[in-house]
Formats: sequence, C-alpha cells, structure tokens
Amino acid sequence: MEHEAINLATTWVGWLSLAVFVIAYYFIATEEKYEINKAKPALFAGTFMFMLIGIYYAINGLNPDGLHDELEKLILEIAEIFFFLLVAMTFIETLLERGVFDLLKYKLVSKGYSYKKLFWLTGLLAFFISPVADNLTTALILSTVLFTIDKKNIAFLVPGAINIVVAANAGGAWSPFGDITTLMAWTAQKGEFVDFLSLFPASIIGWVVTALLLSLSVPAGKPPFDAATEKKPVILDGGMTVVYLGVLTIAIAVLGHTFFHFPAMWGMMFGLAILKLYAFQLEQSGKSSFNVYVNMEKVENDTLLFFFGILSAVGALHFLGFLEYIHHLYDLMGSTTANIGVGFLSAIVDNVPVMSAILKSSPAMGLDQWLLVTMTAGIGGSLISFGSAAGVGVMGKLRGIYTFGSHMKHAWTILVGYIVSILIWYVQFEVMGLY
Repeated sequence: MEHEAINLATTWVGWLSLAVFVIAYYFIATEEKYEINKAKPALFAGTFMFMLIGIYYAINGLNPDGLHDELEKLILEIAEIFFFLLVAMTFIETLLERGVFDLLKYKLVSKGYSYKKLFWLTGLLAFFISPVADNLTTALILSTVLFTIDKKNIAFLVPGAINIVVAANAGGAWSPFGDITTLMAWTAQKGEFVDFLSLFPASIIGWVVTALLLSLSVPAGKPPFDAATEKKPVILDGGMTVVYLGVLTIAIAVLGHTFFHFPAMWGMMFGLAILKLYAFQLEQSGKSSFNVYVNMEKVENDTLLFFFGILSAVGALHFLGFLEYIHHLYDLMGSTTANIGVGFLSAIVDNVPVMSAILKSSPAMGLDQWLLVTMTAGIGGSLISFGSAAGVGVMGKLRGIYTFGSHMKHAWTILVGYIVSILIWYVQFEVMGLY
C-alpha cells in the first residue's frame, strides 16, 4: 500500500536534519584536518536523521506506516550495495593474498615502464574494464595495482588514483552495466541498450583531456626495480582460478540482473559461495588453500559503513522532501542546463538518489537529454573524491594518500574534462544528430 508523502522540508525536523547533514558533510570533507574517519560522521548523520524524523512523527501523532515503508525500501537499497561491495572487496583481498597483484606489479615494473606510461596503462584499463564490470570494482582492483607498484611516491599515486577514478566513471557512463545510474536509466526504459553506447565519444574524449592534464603532475623516472634482488613473485595455488571466478561472478551478476531480474548482489553472493567451495576443494586436495573469512577481515569496513551512512542520510533528505526540489530545475533552467547541473549536484550529494529523483519526477525529455543526464550524473561524481562509489572505494584503499584534499588540488582537470564531454555531447547530439 502506497502512503502519501508529506513534505517536511520546511518544518523544524527538516531544517535540523539538513543542518546535521551539512555538519557531517563538513567533517567528511575535512577528514585529513580532524583525522576522523569519514565513516563516523556519515554513519552518525544517516542514523540520527531518521531518528529525528521518528521523533517528529511521534510528537505530532502522524501515521508511521509511510516512514516504515520508506525505511524498508532504503534498507533494501543499501543491502544490495553493501553485499555487492562486500563480495567485490573479498575477491580483491583473496587475489592479494594469492599474490596475483604482486605478479602483475612485477610484470609492469620489470618491463621498465616509466611512471607516465604506468599512469596511462592503468587509466586505459580502468576505462575499458568498467563498462563490462562496474566502476567501483574496476577502481578497487586498479588502485590496488597502483599501490603495489610504488607505495611511497605520492606524486605518482595521487594523480594515478584520480585518473583511475575518472576513467572508471567515464567508462561506466556509456554502458548500462558500468554504473548504477546508467543501469537505472536503462531499466526505466529511457533508452535502449545500444543508445547508451552513443555516449562513448563524449566519455573517452573527456577522460583523455583530464588524463593529459593530470599527466603533467606525474613525475619522471621509473619505479625502483632491481632484477638482481627482486625475485619474480609466484602466484599461490588457485590464484588464477580466483581471477576466473571473479570474472564469472561479475558475469553472473550482470546476466542474472538482465535476464532474471535478480539484484546484482544476488549473483555476487552466488559467486562468493563458489569461491568458498573452491577454497574447500583446494584444502581437500592438499594444496595451499585460503580462508575466505580471513580475507574478509581485511575488507575496508569503513568504506562499507560510509556507504551505509551516506545513503541513509540522503534517503532521509529524500523522505523529508528536499530532493523533490530537483525537478524544479527543469522548469526554471531548461533541460540542458539542468542536466549539466545534475553532474555538480551528484558530486556533492550522491548520484544514485539524485538520478532516482529525476526518474521519479520524469520531466518531459527526449533521448538526447536522458543520455545527457545519464552521462553527467555518472561522470559528475568524479568532481569530488567521495562523489562516486569508485572514489569512495579508492579513498578506502589508499587511505591517507588519496584524500578529499589531494583530490581537490587536481579537481580543475576533471572539470575541464567534464566540460569537454558536454561539448562533445552537444556537437554529436544537438548539432549532428548522431544518436
């Protein structure tokens, strides 16, 4: 049963909740300054805001069924993302434990590639892997590779990490499987599968421009490597099989969602079950096995809790009625300007609820505009370090190195690429009509 939404944005609980969100956002953004993990303020804000709403409902004798239904939907949304991330991170930790990334790092460094060439290689891999997998998993894997190449060279790691985040988000924007916002637009039938592929030129050219500007900050030289002292790492038993199982898990998640309408996390959890069975088979055969639970202990729990908190907080803002004002942008500014603004808004808040609000309000737009907002919501998240799932994941993986502050020093390069992507879209869609 659907309950009529009550707009509480202008009530005391609305203003107080907004203040809690803004204060929490400040501490998330200044994580370096106060040395407080970003998960703490996010989790506090997300849970406290709904408690305030509950108090408001009780004081005013309102029917709590609508609030209860909203929380159930939110829990389902968070659970899907939470378990998806948990499995993805567990696979990554297992690959680390088996030595797969050590060997990949050895092969890259032993070939004598310079920092700049490694910068471009990891960026290209991120751009072309994310459309098949997803931007978060891609960013987590490649940031791990980046860190194993050189753990100390900040001048290489920071632009390299930003490059991976931007490339993963740009690569995910032109594929329904690459980013959750693209998936939402596709499943809402705002475009056919092949329609989204027409965003490829805008996505890749915008990323290349940002990468070119970022590469100016990458130091000269090569990572330290001494063939006489550095032995070639050996992948432990089953390491490559875990790689294949990871690819299979992603394929099952995508195909299961496409053909059977399962949540993507269901396929991921099935893949986790296969991984555990494979670990058991290795142990039974007397080979060097691994413990999935031990690897799971190494997962960045603060990243998972950050997502729980931030999605809860944004869910509270949505319930209070703040996000409903988004669709007024289209009446006031026009579709193109509003859709460009969505990119900036998704960086500050979160692209998932922003895209959800736009799809629910469903302003009258043609395919060209729906593809524009899909692109801006996906790529716009790169403008701020925690504006996208990929950025948050890399912040957790390169803690203390890739931070809000280090990202914002190079944010202008991302903004230039974002503008270029929009210009390419305009020429392709509005001038030439090639879509």
